[in-house]
This record gives sequence, C-alpha cells and structure tokens, in this order.
Amino acid sequence: MRIIAGEWRGRKVVAPKGDATRPTADRTRETLFSMLASRLGSFDDLHVLDLFAGSGALGLEALSRGAAFATFVEQDKAALDSIRANIKTLDARDRTSINASSVMTLGPAKAPVQLILADPPYETGAGAVALDRLLRLGWIDTQTWMAVETSAKETVEVKGLQVDATRKVGKAMLTLLRLAD
Repeated sequence: MRIIAGEWRGRKVVAPKGDATRPTADRTRETLFSMLASRLGSFDDLHVLDLFAGSGALGLEALSRGAAFATFVEQDKAALDSIRANIKTLDARDRTSINASSVMTLGPAKAPVQLILADPPYETGAGAVALDRLLRLGWIDTQTWMAVETSAKETVEVKGLQVDATRKVGKAMLTLLRLAD
C-alpha cells in the first residue's frame, strides 16, 4: 500500500499481517479522498478521527494532504503495531495520537473533529453504531464530515445524520454523511 497524494505521495505503508484486518484498497482510498476533496476543498488544518484504523492508511492519507492532526482508534495488537510503524516511518509522531481501544470506549469529545474516517469490519453495522455514539458524545457538529466504508450490500443509517453521497467501488460502498438539517 502507498500514500496516494500530498506530502508523502508514493511512500509505502505497511498493513497488519494476518486476516484480522482488511486494508482499504488503493483505488477505494483514491475514490474516497476525491469525494472528500470535492466537498472540503482542502484538508488543511483538519483534525481527523480514524476509527477501526487498521494500518492507519486513511488517517495518514489525510495528514499527507494537509490535515493538522489525526487520532487513530484501534484495538487489534497487530494493527496497532502497523500504525506505530507507519507513523514512525513517515515521522508523523507530532501530528498523531493513538487510542489503543475499542471505538465504543471513546468518551466525550473535548471538541468536535472535522473529519471522521471509519472502516469497520464489513457487515457488522459497527460504523453506524460508532457514529451514533460519537454524535451523542459531542465528536460531531455542523462542520464534521464522516466517511464510512462498508461492503457494497450495506447501508449506513444514523438518526440525526444524513447521507450526502454514496459510491460503490468494487466490493466496497463509500458513504459520506453530515449532521442532518
């Protein structure tokens, strides 16, 4: 896997060994960030929350494109080792933090984030459950964009959030959400 664009374009990132983690394919990541760029305009100065982070590729891609800070939330040890290795390789320690726990243990937000990237295990509904929890805990406000990758068969529905766009990419479905009007 490689970073697609920005400061670290072309740099390799490692994925966890084994089948406990399913890294987002480069093509899917490229599509996702194209969708986000057309809505955000720029990633500059964003605080990003990368949920079910796996290798950290989504949050690192956002950092490479100008995000100010990324928080990675992951509980799998092999995935955490990959995130740490990737952060070290890219010399991104001062722009990142790692929460080595389940998304469901996150407490109330100190402040809302501008971008939430979630790549939960397919066909579990975990992405919607996590967003519902984060909405109730103050992580999401009118400035927050949320992107969830699911299997192409899944939909993401969360009371209080509205779907802005969906795009099927191979076996994946990308869903962008915002706070409902």
